[in-house]
Amino acid sequence: MSVPTWSLELHAHTIYSIDSLIRLDDLQAICQKRGVDKLAITDHNEVRAALQMARMYPIWVIPGVEVMTTQGELLAWYIKGPVPKGLSPQETIKRLRDQEAVIGVAHPFDRYRSGAWRLEHLVEIVELVDAIEVFNSRCLHMEDNDKALAFAKKYDKLMTCGSDAHTPREYGRALLQAHPFPNNADGLRQALKEAVCQEQLSGVDVHVSSTLAKWAKRLRPSLQPE
Repeated sequence: MSVPTWSLELHAHTIYSIDSLIRLDDLQAICQKRGVDKLAITDHNEVRAALQMARMYPIWVIPGVEVMTTQGELLAWYIKGPVPKGLSPQETIKRLRDQEAVIGVAHPFDRYRSGAWRLEHLVEIVELVDAIEVFNSRCLHMEDNDKALAFAKKYDKLMTCGSDAHTPREYGRALLQAHPFPNNADGLRQALKEAVCQEQLSGVDVHVSSTLAKWAKRLRPSLQPE
């Protein structure tokens, strides 16, 4: 008898991110349509949606965040509260460790991202993080994901993948197939050891959608979350 697996979306955004218009009320339908069993909400420098949805749906939603440091962006899962953006990577990691969160590095070598990492800066903190995102669906060049994979293997780090979804159709583009695990940070760490990535790039047009979402929020303040 085969052991069941969960399809995990570990990198996804909502209307609480500056560049997404996805409302929280729509998340269940989106995940059902896109084959997502367990969702990590990782809004940019913002934890309100993640914490709210995790309280309402503790089995389905993992509270997370994508936070900008002075050197690049970090992902964290099973957070308990906010961490300010703009801190050093070391200070950001310390504050996330105080929350007992799982810590990863987002799209480390994406050549077009402001949140990508310089190699020397990533080497400085690699032993302080749990995982490297080795596939991000929003990367335009597969070589950038391949570089992240090689880096994770070199330093023997846990690996994650994520759709980095900002629009409904992006959800489920990059899913992590994992055996069911205890609903906590240590459970996720254990699951990552044997998880398998199911990957698909999204294409350039999704970045246009994010830009349009930013402008829509500027022109229509009613689109901003409370």
